[in-house]
Amino acid sequence: MLMHVSGKLSLILLTLTFSFVFPHTSNSLFCPLVAWSRHPERDFGQDGTDGTDGRAGRRGRDGENRTIFVDGSPINLELSGGNGGDGNNGQRGEDGNCSRQPRKVDYDLQAADGGDGGNGGNGGDGGDGGSLTVYYTNREDLKQIYVRSQGGRGGRSGRGADGGDGCDCDDRSWEIETCTKKSDNGEEDCETERFECEEGDDGRDGRDGQDGKDGSMGTLTLINRTEALPPDKPTATVTLPQLQNGAIALSVNQWQTRSSATALLAPNSIIANQYREFVGRLERSFELVWNADRAITDFYNQPISLSLKSDQRIDVSLPKEVWFDGTMSQQGDVTRFVVTNALLEREATQLTRADFAGNRSALTFSVVDLAGKSDLLDTQFWLKYRTANSGDRFRRFYNYRTRYEGIIPAELVTRHNNRYTLEIGKLPIEAEYLRPGVAIEIELVATRSFAGNSAQQEMNWRGEIR
Repeated sequence: MLMHVSGKLSLILLTLTFSFVFPHTSNSLFCPLVAWSRHPERDFGQDGTDGTDGRAGRRGRDGENRTIFVDGSPINLELSGGNGGDGNNGQRGEDGNCSRQPRKVDYDLQAADGGDGGNGGNGGDGGDGGSLTVYYTNREDLKQIYVRSQGGRGGRSGRGADGGDGCDCDDRSWEIETCTKKSDNGEEDCETERFECEEGDDGRDGRDGQDGKDGSMGTLTLINRTEALPPDKPTATVTLPQLQNGAIALSVNQWQTRSSATALLAPNSIIANQYREFVGRLERSFELVWNADRAITDFYNQPISLSLKSDQRIDVSLPKEVWFDGTMSQQGDVTRFVVTNALLEREATQLTRADFAGNRSALTFSVVDLAGKSDLLDTQFWLKYRTANSGDRFRRFYNYRTRYEGIIPAELVTRHNNRYTLEIGKLPIEAEYLRPGVAIEIELVATRSFAGNSAQQEMNWRGEIR
C-alpha cells in the first residue's frame, strides 16, 4: 500500500514543478493533471492473511553422564545425544480476496494485496554426548570399555512459504465526462477526467529457517584410584567466631588435559579426542589464633573470605569494617593468622567536643573518645581557626577570617585516657584573636591510625572566647 501512496505523491510533486516551469498561458495542459491528483483512492477486495511461521524443532536430549569403576570386565556404553527435531515449513500467504472491480466510478481504485508467506522454523540443536568418568587401577583395563558418545545431529530447517497473489484490475483506467450548464447562454461545459486502478502487490516470500547445530561429543575423565574423589572446596566464607572451632580446610583437584582418548579405549569407540586425567589433590587449611584481649564475639557478624590459589597459597580477604593488628604466616600446609589486637573501623571516628576553655595563651579545645579506644589509636589533629571582626556582632551574619590553618604539633596535644586537650593558645596566632569576647569558628579534622589503617573525622564548632 505504501508504494501506491508514494506514486501519487510523486505525481503531485511533478505537477507542481511543471506549474512553476511553464507560463500559465493555457489551462488545457494542467487541468487534467490537477484533477487526477485530487482523486481519492479506495480499496476493493480484501488483503490476504499472512501465513503462519513454521514451528522450531525441539532440541535433542543430552546423553547420560556415567561414572564407572573398572576391573577388567568388558563394558559397552551408549551415551550419545539425541537428534534435534526438524523445523516445520511456513504456511503460504493467502491470495487477496478479489471481489468484482467497481465500474466507471469517479475515484481511483486499489486492488487487494496478497498475504506474506510464513518463515520456516529453525531446526533443533542436537543433544550433547554424555561424559564418562572412569576410576581405574590398571590402565590396560581401559581397553575393555567400548563407548559411543557422539553428539546428536542438528535438525533440518523448515522452508519459507510463498506469498499470496495480489489481485489484478480488470480495467486499468477509464474516463468519465462531466458536464455543467453555463448560466448565461445555457450551453454545457464538459470536462473529461481519467481514473486508474492500481493492482495489488504479491505477498513477501517467507525466509527459510536455520539448520540446528550438531551436539558436542562427550568427554572422558580418568582417575587412577579406587575410591571416589572428594569434590573441590577451593573457597570458604566464615565469620570470625566460627574460626574458633578449628582450622578451615580448602582443597582443589588438579588435572591435566591430554589427547587421543579413543586410543585408550576399545576399538571404534566414539568420544572427544581430548580428555582429563587426575594428577593430584591440593589441600591447604587456614587457622586463626586470637591473642587479642578483646573478645572475638565482639566481631560476631564479620566475615572472612578464603580462596585457595593455583600457586598453593590461601588468599585471605579480611572485612573492611574491622582493623586487625596481627601477622600472617605459612607453616607447612597451614596458613596461620595471629591477631594481637582488633577494633571496629567505626570506633575510630567517635570523637566529640568536650570543652572550650581559657583565653589568650591558655586557650584550649578538648575532645573525648566515646569509643574508648584512644590507647590503641595514633591520633593527629588538623585545625582551621577563624575569627569574626569585632563589628560583626551587630550584623545578622558573622564574617569569619582564617587566623591559623594546619596540623597541631604533637607537643601541643595532651591525652589523658580518652580525652585530648589541644592548646590552641600556644599556636602562632596573634594575641588579639585569642582575647575574651572574640567570636571564633573551629574546623577540626582528626586522623586516627591503627595497624596500617586510618580514618578521618571532621568536627565543627562556633562560639565565643570567655
